[in-house]
Amino acid sequence: MKKTIITVVGKDTVGIIARVCTYLADNRINILDISQTIVQGFFNMMMIVDTNLTGKDFGVIVDELNALGEEIGVVIKCQKEEIFDQMHRI
Repeated sequence: MKKTIITVVGKDTVGIIARVCTYLADNRINILDISQTIVQGFFNMMMIVDTNLTGKDFGVIVDELNALGEEIGVVIKCQKEEIFDQMHRI
């Protein structure tokens, strides 16, 4: 399994989750866990996904999600699980 951490942050608007999840489904990226909150009008979502079945390179996914984020007015970041773990090790 190739786990990736995806974060989405920005002002809350209709359809953020739908657009991100549609991209993931269209690219055979499975959502393993998801958490989202809205605090005083700001949207925050963290997802753990499995990219094992997608035919796209990680860099392409990152670029496409960055472009999607710009299109819908949020910031979308992707990190491979092993890099995320190393960055957040205490």
